[in-house]
Amino acid sequence: MNPWLLAARPKTLSAAIAPVLVGTGLALHDRHGVQWVYVACALLSGLFIQIATNLINDALDFRKGADTAERLGPVRVTHAGLLPEETVLRGGYACLLIAALFGIPLIVHAGWPILAVGVASIAMAYAYTGGPYPLAYHGLGELFVMLFFGFAAVGGTYYVLTLHYGVDAAVCGAGVGSLAVVILAINNLRDIHGDRASNKKTMAVRIGESGARAEIVLFLAIAYAAIGFVAWRLRDPMLLIALVSLPLAIALALRVYRSTGRELNRCLAMAGALQWAYSVLFLIGCIV
Repeated sequence: MNPWLLAARPKTLSAAIAPVLVGTGLALHDRHGVQWVYVACALLSGLFIQIATNLINDALDFRKGADTAERLGPVRVTHAGLLPEETVLRGGYACLLIAALFGIPLIVHAGWPILAVGVASIAMAYAYTGGPYPLAYHGLGELFVMLFFGFAAVGGTYYVLTLHYGVDAAVCGAGVGSLAVVILAINNLRDIHGDRASNKKTMAVRIGESGARAEIVLFLAIAYAAIGFVAWRLRDPMLLIALVSLPLAIALALRVYRSTGRELNRCLAMAGALQWAYSVLFLIGCIV
């Protein structure tokens, strides 16, 4: 596989796409005329921020010594010698620039709230692994993911399309963000021993394997509670079509409790598929 494609980690990109689908679905449900050019810009901006985060993470984890020969996850291109560290970093910065360019039409249309969200998202894409206090190294990765791949991405998409923000957008953001947290938590559970050895204090390292498994189940529950709450608030049972994905969530929770080490890579694939199913089904429920 092309090393740049490996570094982009395509299986994680549902975290950038799902919130745009859900924010768009909510806007459609509220009978707003959706301007699809803004949906496309939000989608592409989010995708390039996600890819940039992955590239910067690949390079800086290598620099900090967090990637070792005992790594259980997918190949890291910097550690594997497929691309130089500085090249991968420059690629990450280029992706942030592209994300900013796609954000310009959104800012012109929706004003300073989207500017604030965009600037914060781009800054945090670097701060996740870089800077004087890297979030991922201090157990703050879940907070980052919930804020920027949940509340900001869903709420930002909804705001661009409707020019207002409300409780439903916030709750949907919590739901989608929770599934992104699940992906991160599974990743950290898989890498817990290597992270502990390299002094990378992820939430999994802080709360231990049992706590990390409980965290995954908790955020799966939050995701489905959010769907139920929004369906109740909007008095629309069709939104409950997203519950069709619940058996996959239950299967994922059970597998997480049975899996260790490299076996958790299968759980990561399931978590990505769950996020796709959840967001697409919610969009369908909104349209119907």
